[in-house]
Amino acid sequence: MRHRVVIASIACLVVVAAVIFGGGSIVSRSYMEETAAQAQTTLRLAVAALEGHLKRYEALPALIADQENVKNLVQRPDDKRLQAVTNTYLKEINALLTSSDIYVMTMDGNTVAASNYDEPLSFVGENFSYRPYFQEAASGAQSRFYALGTTSQKRGYYFGSPIRVAGEIRGVIVFKVDIDAIERSWNGGDSRIFVSDPEGIIFMTGSPEWLYAAIEPLTAERLARTETSRRYADAKLRELPVKRGTYVGQATMTISGGSSEREYLVASAQMEDAGWSVNVLVDTGTVRAQTKTTIVAVLLFLGLAGLFLAVILQRRSRSNERMQMQAHAKEELERRVAERTDDLARVNSMIEKEIAERRLTEQRLRQTQADLIQAGKLAGLGRMSAALSHEFNQPLAAAKTYAESAAMLIGLGRIDEATDNVRRISALIDRMASISRHLRNFARKPKEKPGTVSLEEVIGDTLEIVAARVGAAKAELQVTIEKDLPPVQAGAVRLQQVLVNVITNAADAVEGLADRTIEVSAFVEDEGKVSIAVRDRGAGVPAAIQERIFDPFFTTKGVGKGLGLGLSISYNIVKDFGGRLIVRNHSEGGAVFKVELDVASETALEAAE
Repeated sequence: MRHRVVIASIACLVVVAAVIFGGGSIVSRSYMEETAAQAQTTLRLAVAALEGHLKRYEALPALIADQENVKNLVQRPDDKRLQAVTNTYLKEINALLTSSDIYVMTMDGNTVAASNYDEPLSFVGENFSYRPYFQEAASGAQSRFYALGTTSQKRGYYFGSPIRVAGEIRGVIVFKVDIDAIERSWNGGDSRIFVSDPEGIIFMTGSPEWLYAAIEPLTAERLARTETSRRYADAKLRELPVKRGTYVGQATMTISGGSSEREYLVASAQMEDAGWSVNVLVDTGTVRAQTKTTIVAVLLFLGLAGLFLAVILQRRSRSNERMQMQAHAKEELERRVAERTDDLARVNSMIEKEIAERRLTEQRLRQTQADLIQAGKLAGLGRMSAALSHEFNQPLAAAKTYAESAAMLIGLGRIDEATDNVRRISALIDRMASISRHLRNFARKPKEKPGTVSLEEVIGDTLEIVAARVGAAKAELQVTIEKDLPPVQAGAVRLQQVLVNVITNAADAVEGLADRTIEVSAFVEDEGKVSIAVRDRGAGVPAAIQERIFDPFFTTKGVGKGLGLGLSISYNIVKDFGGRLIVRNHSEGGAVFKVELDVASETALEAAE
């Protein structure tokens, strides 16, 4: 047994050693390859951003050089008017193209016009004949050059183009492009990005401490070439302490900073047109930390696996006992299930009886509600009967007068005038028939199902029904119906009942007041919704009763003046239509009752057609 324990221990040590040494190398290589792929992606994006930014301006110098005012200026550089026109033109172009500066030089390198002519550090009057971009453009080539401005002390990329007049080079135009925005985008992140010139000097970087440092030895030849072109003006150049090497097959660069050193994985690419080297550095410390974490995780997994195996072996010894306990528990469960099944059967029987009783109660409640609705409508008709008698008596008296006049006119032989009286009597009869028809429809118990309803027709019929009540209250109705209202989903008779109830309540609210205006408006609320609003100039609805105003039998009117069912019935009718009835107080006084209804669906419209 002791020998087995020793052998098992040795085997575990061998496995741990293999994981640490062999697995560590494999994991490091895998992480480094993944990091190198990410660095290459970052590098491609950085190069693409730089190339895209520069190519926006590459063809512009040659285009601007072909402008007549530019050509005229290099021929007559002392012409003040031409200078002013060209300065203004260059400033406008520079603002439009968001470049840094644009300036024009004569063949001696003297600047005669610039976009920054009105700034303290204007290029006008400066001589840049020592710059390579001037020398190359003056010889007839399209030039490119990166440098730190000797006047502005700003870094930029210069595009130069010769200005040709009648085939002869008479001057040079230069675009200076600011690339600070791209450099700022490199700040932060897991990668460090820098761009170096042909001499190995870093001139763009997201790490300011590396700016103007060289990753190659600053030999006398390199310094001489840099100073001749004054590429970096008076900037202090220095060497960056760099050691190159490899880590698991990947190129690395170790940079010293003070008392510490950091190793970076390096990915580089050349921008041939610009003569730049773009470099992406990724700290290998992250890779090493990930490798250690992975090794520790593997070892922890092996330890947990061993522990898990020991637990399984221990549990197997208790499996028989647990199986016996489970068999006993199963028998007990089956017994309890049988008991519960019997109990549930009895409860279900009781529930079915209770459901049947509730359905019967619900049917009775609906019938009672329908009776109350009809009672409320008839009560409303009773309140309107006194006013309606005037509506009938007036046309009856007029009809009698017209009839007597017609008899006299016939006796006098005035047939045309008698015929006109008969026509007037017919019109009065039609008016009384219309009022009677609307009242009959209002009083009838509705059997209609919700369908397509035209609001113009419903509101028109409603206004005829409530005209007597509104007249009795000496109120003024102001009706505003939006043009081309779409049909709504409702029932015409029941919707008419809701509007009659709301407008009648408004007439009650304004009766006896100085301002008895009642506003009725219909409009499209939003897509798929149409609203009808009724506003009075009464006292409004107190906040304490706004939540109860639609409750059955709740009323603010005196005894004998209402059952308190009108608004409750109206609320439920609108709810049956799929809409809602709401109330609020207007900011200028009075209450506003609003009925919101759904626009009729296409299927309903087709069925109505």
